[in-house]
Amino acid sequence: MLTYHTAGDSHGKMLLGVLTGFPAHVPLSVEKINAVLARRQAGYGRSKRQQIEKDEVEIVAGFWRGESTGAPLGLTVKNKAGKIQKTVRPRTVPRPGHADLAGAWKYGWEHDFNPVIERSSARETAMRVAIGAICSAFLRELGVEVLGHVRRIGDVETEIGELPLGKMRQIMEKSPFHCLDAGVEEKMRQLVDDIREEGDSLGGEVEVIVENAPPGLGNPGDADQRLDAQLAQAMMSIPSVKAVEIGDGIRNSYLPGSWVHDKISLANQHIRRETNRTGGIEGGISNGERIIVRNYHKPVPTMVQGIESVNLQDGTSQKAPYIRSDVVVIPAASVVAEAMAAFVIVKAILEKFGHDHLEDIKKNIENYKNRLKF
Repeated sequence: MLTYHTAGDSHGKMLLGVLTGFPAHVPLSVEKINAVLARRQAGYGRSKRQQIEKDEVEIVAGFWRGESTGAPLGLTVKNKAGKIQKTVRPRTVPRPGHADLAGAWKYGWEHDFNPVIERSSARETAMRVAIGAICSAFLRELGVEVLGHVRRIGDVETEIGELPLGKMRQIMEKSPFHCLDAGVEEKMRQLVDDIREEGDSLGGEVEVIVENAPPGLGNPGDADQRLDAQLAQAMMSIPSVKAVEIGDGIRNSYLPGSWVHDKISLANQHIRRETNRTGGIEGGISNGERIIVRNYHKPVPTMVQGIESVNLQDGTSQKAPYIRSDVVVIPAASVVAEAMAAFVIVKAILEKFGHDHLEDIKKNIENYKNRLKF
């Protein structure tokens, strides 16, 4: 089974990652992984820390002459903004919206919850992005593509049509907001600038599209193996995500079934659907259509203006401290969401088609598709 683990603190020496169950002979490029890490650091509204760090991965295990070996992959990403623990002042005023207070209670760090802050920081997602980039490299070998993009920042929404995923990526990677609608970028920029001046923050919406995933991924017989359940769990693990939608799930809840479910027809001996309101997943199984997942993010909880809180040392009312942070994380979050979707899809593919050797997996998928009636 494909699994990953990360370790490391926001201001520790480095982030660590281990990816196990990954097949052998998948071509991997450190340069391409670093390009995805750079995309996570980019995006309008990020903090000054992104000017300090230059995230670069080093593959220290499971890698031989440009290919995965089948052994666990070991990864590191060094932190340039590291701190010496003894020089960091204790923090005792929890920031609403962060893990500070709940984590201090849970682990007994009421006298100084820096350890909670360090590990719960979204800095950890840099390693997840590196792991996701490796998963995306495998998917490309199978002709499967994954794209994360921004649909909305604050109340500024994008308008996009149905485009080939390759064209969508070209547009998205040129955008400072990682969106597909250049017509709204100036509105987004002005909104972010205004919010920054007010010392406030913004949330938004991210969409992930998976193209050419084979039908039959996921297991409806086990609740935790349903593909939509796995995707929802992975997306909810991203800091600031507070809701996840598959396809038009929210809109569909308002409509009668005859308006919602995607009709099935046969054309030129191929099954087709005129719509994809279910987001490519029915009964917890992929159905061959585009898989579409949308994440809804709360605003960044660390703000210059601060929010009322309480000092755990003496019980006095104080405003939560400002710690260097983004005004909006939605562009970066689209990269993290893309990574998490890639991991889940790879996991489901390996569970269905084997996991030892890239070529064996390709043949298994081909044989499977050949036995499908249409």
